[in-house]
Amino acid sequence: MSLLRRRARLGIVAAATVALVAAGAGVASAHVTVSSTDATQGGYGKVTFRVPNESDAAGTVKVRIQLPTKTPIPSVSVQPVPGWTVAATRTQLNPPVVSDDGDKITETVSVVEFDAAKGGGIPPGQFQEFSLAVGPIPKADSLVFNVVQSYSDGKDVAWIEPTVQGAPEPAHPAPVWSLSGSAAGATPAADTPASADAGQSAAAASSPAGPALFVAILALVVGIAGVVLGVLARRRTVSS
Repeated sequence: MSLLRRRARLGIVAAATVALVAAGAGVASAHVTVSSTDATQGGYGKVTFRVPNESDAAGTVKVRIQLPTKTPIPSVSVQPVPGWTVAATRTQLNPPVVSDDGDKITETVSVVEFDAAKGGGIPPGQFQEFSLAVGPIPKADSLVFNVVQSYSDGKDVAWIEPTVQGAPEPAHPAPVWSLSGSAAGATPAADTPASADAGQSAAAASSPAGPALFVAILALVVGIAGVVLGVLARRRTVSS
């Protein structure tokens, strides 16, 4: 076998290996996430939790979302999900919390739990979205939600680990809802140490996309190099 042919095969093998690594990085980052397309500080909006099933054999049958009580959201309503029942738990706040508008909040929804009907749930390889209509949204840079995901085999996965800037991403990070801007007529809140830390956590939570993108680009470059070397090898064989 000629040197060019060996190099071409090595290039193709390397490209396949790097592509597999990139695919693995994508799977590892399939965590529970929270996002919104219309919610702003001080206003009302819809917040959505995306829950992927990371088990190969069991289905997700329960999702328990814990809402923050230190920065409570006064109004919370649930969007129905076909095949799931929902229950909301209200908690008395002692002492009461004063909202950004000066209102005293004495109780709030602290937990929203979705339960799949018998035989239902989220099968392996699929995901489900659960949405809440909330407001007024606290004037904070970000809000952290703890989520517990229960599987049909009895296993619970607690998405409650804090994400720390500069540290490796935890195995089960708590979903961080990053807030930007403010509702019409509302004044953005000033930065505080607590909100700054939360904002850093949100930024760190998005950082794993960088390495995955780099690996994907590297796979593409190596793959192209393998193809070029293969073409050169075939040309040399024909000419000889």
